[in-house]
Amino acid sequence: MDNPTESMDHNLSMEHNLSNQTVADEDVLPDVTYVQSRIANVVFIGPPHAGDGEWVMIDAGMAGTEQQLLRRIEERFERSRPGCIILTHGHFDHVGTLIPLAHRFDVPVYAHPLELPYLTGRKDYRPPDPTVGGGMVSYLSVFFPRRGLDLGDAVRALPPNGEVPHLPEWRWIHTPGHTEGHISLFRERDRALVAGDAFTTVKQESLYAVLSQKREIHGPPAYFTTDWQQAKASVRTLQALKPAWAVTGHGRPMFGTELDESLERLAADFDWMAKPDAGKYVH
Repeated sequence: MDNPTESMDHNLSMEHNLSNQTVADEDVLPDVTYVQSRIANVVFIGPPHAGDGEWVMIDAGMAGTEQQLLRRIEERFERSRPGCIILTHGHFDHVGTLIPLAHRFDVPVYAHPLELPYLTGRKDYRPPDPTVGGGMVSYLSVFFPRRGLDLGDAVRALPPNGEVPHLPEWRWIHTPGHTEGHISLFRERDRALVAGDAFTTVKQESLYAVLSQKREIHGPPAYFTTDWQQAKASVRTLQALKPAWAVTGHGRPMFGTELDESLERLAADFDWMAKPDAGKYVH
């Protein structure tokens, strides 16, 4: 299935199918839940039935999933609005519903200062590298959008001290490598981690793995990662936190011993487990 000699028409059809998978959701902790569209996760932080401004949305998933996200929001939070939307980064699969939802809720969007040029129309992301990762999704990445968004005044820089707006128990951590301004979020009380794409729990480069959602730890999606030294340092930063729970941008949540041992192994063996031997951004 991951043979790049398959026809182009079939490849484009599979790309379409990836972005239209049935959306699923799952509670991770009493106040942390996520919605999964097979290709990217959207996280909601806040207790069920929280009122206006008492919960936060992390990332905005794939284009075309707006109605599914709204249904989940209505189920969990009734008709309340988030206090804000926070982006781990601005790749297309994390901002697909951002413009309509930010407009609908009329709330600010926060991101790392280094990510702002890609969210204010000033820069586009660098081209993907379809030669890395060894899977059909990597091969298809040449068709993935990489244009920056222009959110104008709706997007703001995160506070410089690590504070997360509307989430006083959480702090954001700069975890670059996948993008310049990539961030993760961590709560010390229960060592809960929202990792974005700093690492994943599915081999995102493989179409079979994406469709089956087999849970296993991997580095950031290789085809869009542009600084592998920073990516390794970011994984080690997160591993040092000893998270007990992790929701990543791709794949199912991981927790407990499985997370601890897997993340320790990834941090120690990143060059072997995650970094490609060769590629556009490897050296």
